[in-house]
Amino acid sequence: MKKNFSFSPQRDIAQARRHFMVVFTLSLLVKLWLAAYFPMTGDEAFFYQWGIYPDWGYSDHPPMVGWMLYVLNSFSPHPLMLRLVTVLLWSGIALGMLDLMRRLDPAEEEKSWRLVTVFLLLPFTWGLTVVTTDTPLILFMFVSGYCYLRGDLSGRFGWYAATGIFLGLALLSKYFAGLLAIAYFVHFLLFARTGKGFVRLLCIAVCALPFAAINVGYNATHCWSNVMFNLLNRNEDAQWSFKTIGIYLVMMLYLITPWTLLAIVRAPMQRRDQTALVTLFVLPFLLFFLLSTKKNIGLHWVLGFLPFLFIYAGMVITSPALQKYVRWNAWLAVPHLLALLALMFLPLSTWQGWRLHNEIVMHKSAPELVAALQKNAPADTVMMALAYTPASLLSYHAGQYWPVFGVARFHARQDDVIVDFRQVAGKPVRIVDLKLIDPTAFRPYFDEVTIGSVEVGGVRFWYADGTNFNYAVYREQVLKTIAERFYQIPSILPVYGCQFLDRYGLKRPQTRPAEPQ
Repeated sequence: MKKNFSFSPQRDIAQARRHFMVVFTLSLLVKLWLAAYFPMTGDEAFFYQWGIYPDWGYSDHPPMVGWMLYVLNSFSPHPLMLRLVTVLLWSGIALGMLDLMRRLDPAEEEKSWRLVTVFLLLPFTWGLTVVTTDTPLILFMFVSGYCYLRGDLSGRFGWYAATGIFLGLALLSKYFAGLLAIAYFVHFLLFARTGKGFVRLLCIAVCALPFAAINVGYNATHCWSNVMFNLLNRNEDAQWSFKTIGIYLVMMLYLITPWTLLAIVRAPMQRRDQTALVTLFVLPFLLFFLLSTKKNIGLHWVLGFLPFLFIYAGMVITSPALQKYVRWNAWLAVPHLLALLALMFLPLSTWQGWRLHNEIVMHKSAPELVAALQKNAPADTVMMALAYTPASLLSYHAGQYWPVFGVARFHARQDDVIVDFRQVAGKPVRIVDLKLIDPTAFRPYFDEVTIGSVEVGGVRFWYADGTNFNYAVYREQVLKTIAERFYQIPSILPVYGCQFLDRYGLKRPQTRPAEPQ
């Protein structure tokens, strides 16, 4: 006799919850392991110095990541501690997504569990454990969006006040938070059906304004440094390109996954009542698309908006399909995990012949490299590097700040705030690089220049030793060039202080030098 098995929603919910708990736990353990043992990256070491020198702002970005690292470093400089917020970031966001889904669609609890399981298996949620300016940005953007959706559901002004506060904290993390502010404005403009819409928007703006004012105040008294970095200096080479558009579209397909995107496209109009949710990701992604016509869009730029897209996906995709995507995302995670294992455990000789071999060795063997470079240097030698990545990485492992020698690029301008080259006058300087150094490039700045090298991990790293650093020549040939290239502050911006220009007695450049033909 055949047995009849009745459909049991509670059994399916229990199974979905169980799968979530397994993935949540395993992904958190993987992140803790990666955070503890993956080598410190150059960008992380660069931002680490912001935590060593806390300020109201920094050369590249607003101050939030520096404040966060200052607090974490007060407990320990170990990578696991410095990366702790990043480790917990996506796990916490997944719980927030789960709560929102259950409020937005309370009759579909099973789908809520399955969707967050799909999300936590995406490679970026468990594989990216490095700390960057995007860490606090993503955190505060999600919390702000969470509060906004709670306000849209309940109509309570308290949620809109919280939306503004966390938007302000996101703006103190990175300027991309402004796209979230634009999304709020557009949603109110197009979809608000009551007279309270303007008042709610005003509430958000008023609560965010004090945090934005901190950044404006810092920039006005510090050469508009991070405004210059984000809006001008890093965008000088921007031009129309089909290549950057293609890269953006492929990147978005990778992040969302083809199967999830296809499922969303097949059911685009099933939830017309969720205009607030849809606006939070559609508008930013459209703006990034427009920006991609002239500039490469970084993968990390879009991550803060993806949770809202996946919440919407969970509302329009069926539970059986989500169960299938759990398996597919698990298989997608495998090659990413193998690649990370290879980077961490394969011998350094494995990477010989690869373009990034020297940099891999530098990252994995940085403590040994620092010791080798310091071994035969005179006690009063000032250690420097020719680029911000080795300078930052070696600074972290040396426990002291190693500046960048020379003009450098639009990065590493934090040196302009921290370093006073007047105090280096007359001292010996050792300048490190990953490739053979031409001594003639440094002879104008020293009485004598000699070239040496050390071998670490089978790779030879080079350095130039200069005696009696000539500050006067360096000011005329390097510091003046830095001022002309990176401090072309638009005349419409009021300047109430510029430490770099004032320190070295340099005039504020009035016009941008003509580009070489």
